[in-house]
Amino acid sequence: MIIEYSRHAKRRAKLYNIPESTIEEILRDLDLQDGEHEIIKEVQGFKYPIKIVVSVEGNILTVITNYPLKKGRRQ
Repeated sequence: MIIEYSRHAKRRAKLYNIPESTIEEILRDLDLQDGEHEIIKEVQGFKYPIKIVVSVEGNILTVITNYPLKKGRRQ
């Protein structure tokens, strides 16, 4: 599986201090089919869950965006 990042995704990761290793760890555990997917995952060390939007084409996963999901997830 090859993981690529869009320019937007790289900028969001830098803005919100989300390491690429964290995103890769989340994506490696999933078995995704072709198409677009929204993944919301609680990650230790972050106050809010991380939302990742990814597009899958064959063996290539392209991360479109990633950010902390502040709205709608209250505990």
